Amino acid sequence: MSNAAAVPTASPFLAACRGEAPSRTPVWFMRQAGRSLPEYKQARAGTTMLEACSTPELVAEITMQPVRRYGVDAAIFFSDIVVPLAAIGVDVKIVPGVGPVVAEPFRTEADVKRLRNLDPCDVPYITEAIGLLVKELGETPLIGFAGAPFTLASYLVEGGPSRDHAKTKALMKSQPEVWHGIASRLAAICGEFLRVQVEAGAQAVQLFDSWAGALSEADYRRFALPHSTAALAGVANSVPRIHFGVGTGHLLEAMTETGAEVSGVDFRIPLDQAAKRLPDKVLQGNLDPAVILADDEALISETDAVLEAAKGAKGHIFNLGHGVLPDSDPAKLKLVVDHVHEATAR
Repeated sequence: MSNAAAVPTASPFLAACRGEAPSRTPVWFMRQAGRSLPEYKQARAGTTMLEACSTPELVAEITMQPVRRYGVDAAIFFSDIVVPLAAIGVDVKIVPGVGPVVAEPFRTEADVKRLRNLDPCDVPYITEAIGLLVKELGETPLIGFAGAPFTLASYLVEGGPSRDHAKTKALMKSQPEVWHGIASRLAAICGEFLRVQVEAGAQAVQLFDSWAGALSEADYRRFALPHSTAALAGVANSVPRIHFGVGTGHLLEAMTETGAEVSGVDFRIPLDQAAKRLPDKVLQGNLDPAVILADDEALISETDAVLEAAKGAKGHIFNLGHGVLPDSDPAKLKLVVDHVHEATAR
């Protein structure tokens, strides 16, 4: 597969993804495109999340906003993990303050058949939005993304967000063939969604497995790992792949078996510990998002601690250990970007 966009040769982010020595430690933030930005709130006014995600000009504008404001080293494509599900006809809505809600949960063999394959024609707005972005981003690479099959399946089975994922786990144990049927179809959908983004011009991808931390290692290996591996396989040898999960410290080694070149580390594990466990992987992370709400002195101190802990890693991409919190002050995020750049310039 060839990438439709010219690969930025001087990108610190892409150099770090390849395990090379970048000119500085690259920085980007999960959920940087939106939530805390006043210009995002203004742009989104009067639209639902899914409407915004299917409007190319709006997607491009929101994706660009943090690049302009912060000077980050990569843009993350503005979308949502349930966009490909909505595109194939799943009745899913993103309820403000709640999250994705599925009208008819998936729990039977018949439900498996409701998941058809994703065709690029289902998401023309993705290709159009990335085309607009590639022209405007210039040397700043664009990261495409998808939700991992386990996390998407959990939303489908539970019918919405869940704290204990009880229905999901019960289905995995009592009807494993139904579970694997749902997850394997989602893997194909996720993989195609990533391929569409790469072929349109995304220069890296990230697979988010937000809820994988709810699984034991044994259950992760049995019920999630094969499907995440399949989802990422479609863009292997094409662009760098990042894999990130929340509360997945006990799964770090297992998650690397998906083949992703970069391992996202949440804020619960120091990067020096992650580096010892994953000596051959580039690490991404992992400032606690709550620290952005602290005063400047504490914020800089914690930022420096992350940079110091990352020195033993094969490579490091500075990020938060989860997404930007809605109450974050954009000026504090700008402070972090500038400080990391100044502290690590070579």
